[in-house]
Amino acid sequence: MTEQRRIYFASDLHLGMQSPQESLRREKLFVQWLEEIRNDASELWLLGDVFDYWFEYKKVVPRGFTRFLGTLASLSDAGVKIHLIPGNHDIWIFDYLPGEINLEVHRKSVQKLWNGHRFFLGHGDGLHQGDKGYKMLQGIFKNRLMQWFYARIHPNGSMAFAHWWSKKSRMKHGALGSFLGVDNEHQVQFARKELEKHPDIEYFVFGHRHIPYDIRLAENSRVICLGDWIGNFTYGVFDGQEFRLEKYLPGQGEIIRQ
Repeated sequence: MTEQRRIYFASDLHLGMQSPQESLRREKLFVQWLEEIRNDASELWLLGDVFDYWFEYKKVVPRGFTRFLGTLASLSDAGVKIHLIPGNHDIWIFDYLPGEINLEVHRKSVQKLWNGHRFFLGHGDGLHQGDKGYKMLQGIFKNRLMQWFYARIHPNGSMAFAHWWSKKSRMKHGALGSFLGVDNEHQVQFARKELEKHPDIEYFVFGHRHIPYDIRLAENSRVICLGDWIGNFTYGVFDGQEFRLEKYLPGQGEIIRQ
């Protein structure tokens, strides 16, 4: 891999969140970033919660996000490999985006080896062993029979309910969250345990927490949270030798270190 063929990572756009005007503003900004990385990107990894809500019916897909989806299609047509690990807000991505964009969906966390550097990639939710209620809810959402029943609801009703649920959750837990400390972050705890089993993993890369951080676990291992595109506008980039966490400013990148 050369410096001109980089791998990019982003998560937690939550398109459709907030007012349509604000969502469109953030969508346009992300599309602007996609256009800037077009010429040196070999792969783009979206690590979940790209949409604040997404459900594909057999004949219906959610309206909106045409600039974003069109740009992804254009990048894919130009040879950029696009990957998605669904988050807890966009679990119900089925065959529409893979068929239209040639996007590859990964239903579970994955390990990748690039230029001799091993990555562990995931959305980053459900990593705490004691969070049984959350895991049970996710099990319901991922159940094929429950998805079939949900698809029988008219889209107007199901989407209104989903956006109400999402708003209620944000009011209860907060949209952005706060850093819990190195020893208390579940993603850090998980990475430390996983590193005991797989000491060759150099980079654990997650989304979900909305907080950009880059924490060293060992001499050759780090855990990174990509932040979000709501208030942080942060992303990751791997140039074949080093992974960097950067903040998007139109026309330039600002490296973040913690």
